[in-house]
Formats: sequence, C-alpha cells, structure tokens
Amino acid sequence: MTLAEILASLFPEGHAVRVADGLVTGRAPFDGAEAAVIGIDGDTPLGVEGALALSRAVLDAVRAGDRVPILVLVDSDSQRMSRRDELLGLNECLAHLAKALLLADRAGHPTVGLIYGHSAAGAFIATALATRVLAALPGANPSVMDLPSVARVTKLPLERLEEMAKSTPVFAPGLDNMVATGAVHAVLDPARPLDAQVRDLIAGLPAEDVRDRLGAERGGRPVAQAVAAAVAAEARRG
Repeated sequence: MTLAEILASLFPEGHAVRVADGLVTGRAPFDGAEAAVIGIDGDTPLGVEGALALSRAVLDAVRAGDRVPILVLVDSDSQRMSRRDELLGLNECLAHLAKALLLADRAGHPTVGLIYGHSAAGAFIATALATRVLAALPGANPSVMDLPSVARVTKLPLERLEEMAKSTPVFAPGLDNMVATGAVHAVLDPARPLDAQVRDLIAGLPAEDVRDRLGAERGGRPVAQAVAAAVAAEARRG
C-alpha cells in the first residue's frame, strides 16, 4: 500500500497529514477523537533535521495534554550516513526521538508503529521500535542490521551468518523474522479497513513491553525473556 492509501484507510473521514521532505506529520479524526501522526515516507534516510522535527511533533502532542494516540508510519532508509550528520550528533538526535516516544507512552498516549516499507538501523530503532506496539503491512522490509554489516562487525563469514539466519531469526532481517522475535506484534490485513485494526491494537495495548514474551512464544528469541527476568531479579536483590 502507498502512504496515501494507508492514510485513506486509517482516516476515512479525511485528515490533515502532510509529507514534506519525506517527513510525515499531522492530525486526523480517529475513533471519535483525534490521532497525531508522524513518520517517514519514500525510503527517506533520517537525518538530524528530520529526527528533531519528528521529536518536536511528538512533544507538541504530549504538551497538548489530550493523550491522543500517536501513530508512527514508517518507510525509511537507515539513518542518514553523512559526516555532517555525525558531527552534528545524529546519534543523540535519534535517541531524543526515541525518548520522546517513550515519554509520550508514559504520559498516557497509545503509541502504535506501522511499518509499510523499508526501515533499518538507527532510523528503525528510533521510530518503529520506540512505540508500545509495532504492526506491519505485508511486503514491509524491516531490519536492524543487514547480514553484510553484521559480518563486518562480528568478523564472522557472511556465508556462516546466512546459514545461521535460516534457523535463528535474530540473525536475519525481514518481516517474518521480526515477527518471530516479537519486534513486530501483528501483520495487518490490507484488504480490511486499517482504522478498525489499529483500534483493536490500541484496545489491547499491553501495560508493559511484551516483546521478549512474544519472542519466546513464537520461538524467535527463546531465552531473552528468561535472561531479562534473571537480570531484573538480580538488580532488585542488589
């Protein structure tokens, strides 16, 4: 689905969502009230200016005090790979965006990500993965790091990683693997109205982050939940 089709399905009453330089911002009638919308479209890389602009939109929604849902629509490249952005503190700007979404979540805003295209690396982490629940549309292609990059970082042969990825989802990019690890909570049906499906996601919003539990249940991360619980228990004892 294109962004225009997604917006029409999410907001059949119309919307005031705009796209400028690949950044998505605006508001729309939703479920008897309103929703705030941010995102990235057109496989756009996320740079300093974009991260700060999206952060401002999230913080403006929090300051408004109405606790509206915040929908994060994502079709991005990775973070913008430029010396200029790195020197201007792109890592801090991406962290700021992620923290703004986490703040909105703690302030009572339901935060729902929807990935409908590509996304990778820091841009994926700071947008889609920073929401309380992340949904996807068929054909989405998310990844935290592609296998050639993993090979460079780990110094493991690419061929070995490709073989490991066949049975271990945490080593592999792609929608199916993100579902298996629990990073993507649900894959939506584009043949059905998206507004009802997102309303259902919000109605069933978990009280805490359940990605580790989903990863264990789906077999994509069989030990993460137990390890996290053990670390938390040890911290409480300390």
